[in-house]
Amino acid sequence: MTEIHLVVAARPNLPKIAALWHALRERPLGATPVIVHTGQHHDAAMFREPLEDLGLPAPAVSLDVSGGSHAELTGRTLMACGALWEQRRPALAVVPGDVDGALAATLAARKLGIPVAHLEAGLRCGDHDMPEEINRRAMDAVSDLLWAPDEATAARLLGEGHSPRAVRAVGNSMVDSLLRTLPAARAQPLPAGLVPGQYGVLTLHRPANVDDAASLAEVLAAAGDAAEALPLAWPVHPRTAARLQRFGLRVPDGITPLPPLGYRAFLGLLAGARLACTDSGGVQEEAAVLDLPCLTLRPSTERPVTLAAGSNRLVSPAVLPDAVAEVLAGQWPRSRPIPLWDGRAGERMVAHLAEILPALRVAA
Repeated sequence: MTEIHLVVAARPNLPKIAALWHALRERPLGATPVIVHTGQHHDAAMFREPLEDLGLPAPAVSLDVSGGSHAELTGRTLMACGALWEQRRPALAVVPGDVDGALAATLAARKLGIPVAHLEAGLRCGDHDMPEEINRRAMDAVSDLLWAPDEATAARLLGEGHSPRAVRAVGNSMVDSLLRTLPAARAQPLPAGLVPGQYGVLTLHRPANVDDAASLAEVLAAAGDAAEALPLAWPVHPRTAARLQRFGLRVPDGITPLPPLGYRAFLGLLAGARLACTDSGGVQEEAAVLDLPCLTLRPSTERPVTLAAGSNRLVSPAVLPDAVAEVLAGQWPRSRPIPLWDGRAGERMVAHLAEILPALRVAA
């Protein structure tokens, strides 16, 4: 039977690919979905627990490529994907996101003539020095199908010259997984000491915030000042934990560091919070759906639709304490619903595949 390879490299890819996996199980299209894990995130909290939380099987293929510089990880993943697909050729590779492993898989597939669907295509923040921005632009340039999370993003892709046949606004597949998992996530107990509605969630992992000692110290100091008004729970990303140790930085009072959490546990933490302070694109999206005030610690975002929805704002460390005070004073708007973020992105992706898969089989 024809295979469709669903490529996952890092944790944020999992809830996005889960929507398509479940939709293909409900409407198979004569093609078997096969999960291929490149290995970029691989430990229990960052990969195995989220996999189970999302109802996904263990990957059929694990390439075990992780660590190293951007160039090393990209090169080794490209070679591993190429070797796999020389032996086990799918009709289509679906690659979500914009991490190095995703770029490598996209390049490997296209160089072998395997069609690629970029799930979450068209995101742009305008920062050409950000690794993810480089990756996503390169992936969009060579992918055959471009699944955009909203109509404005789809219009951007068309404006860049992509074919209307290739571009489809399918909605945000992360929302499918969030809505599917939310009841179980809300039922989970919070970490000790946290009271629903009386804490905020902090996440930090972007290189611009954590790879420089001065920048990380500035963000931590601002978060510490904000925590005087509202305690912050901080699931510490492994990348950030390594930087804290390297730079000898102390976590300020009022911030409770937590280990990396599985998908369901983190979603429960977020759903019970008063606000989120983050540099994560995924948390911006989740906060918008949960109608949770979101303070994004970045100068730009590739998800402007969350800004337009109302409850997400870009803030610098200098103004973070004041922004938290505004939220606590009730001076923050409710999040407006985002069109197509309705839990049906998986269905729309499968509908697009039903249109084009016969042609892909003939080409293969």
